[in-house]
Amino acid sequence: MIRAGKWEDLPRVLELIKELAVYERAADKVTNTVAMMEKDGFGPNPVYGFFIAEKDNAIVGLALYYYRYSTWKGKRLYLEDIIVTESFRGKGIGKQLFEVVLKKTLAEKCTGMMWQVLDWNKPAIDFYKKYKANLDSEWINCNLESIQIKEILNLA
Repeated sequence: MIRAGKWEDLPRVLELIKELAVYERAADKVTNTVAMMEKDGFGPNPVYGFFIAEKDNAIVGLALYYYRYSTWKGKRLYLEDIIVTESFRGKGIGKQLFEVVLKKTLAEKCTGMMWQVLDWNKPAIDFYKKYKANLDSEWINCNLESIQIKEILNLA
């Protein structure tokens, strides 16, 4: 069963996020907390939404999204992550989650949906190719952590 996420799902959602981080060889990079997710997703100005996949009343999957604005394309839905717990992969749950986010993209009148995939994640790449997704190797991802920003601005 696929449904909209609720705040009481957040402890399990964070567990799934940590499971994905292990899979992506970055377990030490997760600094998010349930409290942060509660504030950011269920406070006065939510910045993300999510769908949950349940099997036998247990959360086995997650699709987390937010909106971004493209100067070229307008309002876009950004799929941050699809996560299916390892023992439930290959059973169509990722497909269900992906397609519910596709429907959300259209329902919200977005001009399209965007996401990233690691270049070594062949199962995910093959999954997205089934949808005829445009895979772009031209752009380089960039980011600054808050500690770096503080240093740059001499606020550290």
